[in-house]
Amino acid sequence: MSIWDRLGDFVARISATAASGVADVVEAVRTIFSGDAELRRRVAFSVAMIALSAKMAKADGIVSQDEIRAFYEIFTVPPQHARDVERLYNIAQQDVAGYEIYAQRMARLCGSGHPNCGMLEDILDGLFHIAKADGMMHQREGTFLHHVSQIFRIEEGHYQTILARHLDLGETDPYRVLGIEPGQPFEDVRKHYRKLVANNHPDRLIARGLPEEFIRIATTRIAAINAAYEMIEKGLRHV
Repeated sequence: MSIWDRLGDFVARISATAASGVADVVEAVRTIFSGDAELRRRVAFSVAMIALSAKMAKADGIVSQDEIRAFYEIFTVPPQHARDVERLYNIAQQDVAGYEIYAQRMARLCGSGHPNCGMLEDILDGLFHIAKADGMMHQREGTFLHHVSQIFRIEEGHYQTILARHLDLGETDPYRVLGIEPGQPFEDVRKHYRKLVANNHPDRLIARGLPEEFIRIATTRIAAINAAYEMIEKGLRHV
C-alpha cells in the first residue's frame, strides 16, 4: 500500500473541521500509526511537507503556477488521492496557528532530537525546491526557510550548505555545496565527495524515513553534489 493510501486513511479520520488545527493533525499521526514506527515516520514526513508548503505559500502571499508545478514534482499524487492532499493543505493554510508552531510540532514528530537531523533536512530541501521554482527566492520565502531551519536545529553552517544546493552563491558555491573550505587537497575533496554520495544515496534516505514517493528530493540533492564536485575537479585540473 502506497503512502498516499495511508495518507487518505489519515485524512479521513481527521475531524471534519480540524478545529484545533496543528494539534489535531499531530495527535492524529501519533495515535493512528502508533503501532508502526516506520509507517508513522513516513506519514509524518508527508504531512510535514504538505503542511509547511501550505504555510510557506501563506507567508509569501503569492502562489505561482511554477510553485504549484514544483509542488507536484515532489508530490507525485495519484488522481484518486489528490483531494486528500488538497484537504490537508487547506487545513494547514487556513489554520490560525503560525508556521513556527507547525515547524516545532513537525520537528518533534519527524526529527531525531539532534542538530542537523537528516529527515528534517529532507523536508527543508523539498521546501527550497518549491520556493525557487519561479526562478528566484523571494525575501519572505528566504526568511521563512531560515527560521524553519533554526526551529529544526539545522546549524547555520549546514544551512548555508543546503542554501548553496539551491541558489548560486558565487565562486565559493561548489565548496559550500559540499560543505568544505576552498583550498583543500583534491584527494581530500574526492574522499569527502564520495562520502556525501554514499550518505545521500536514495536507498539511504529511504531507510531513514524518506517515503519512496518523495525520491525527487534525493535525486535533486545528488545532482547538486555531483555538479559541485565536477566544477571543483575541473577547476583544480586547470591549476
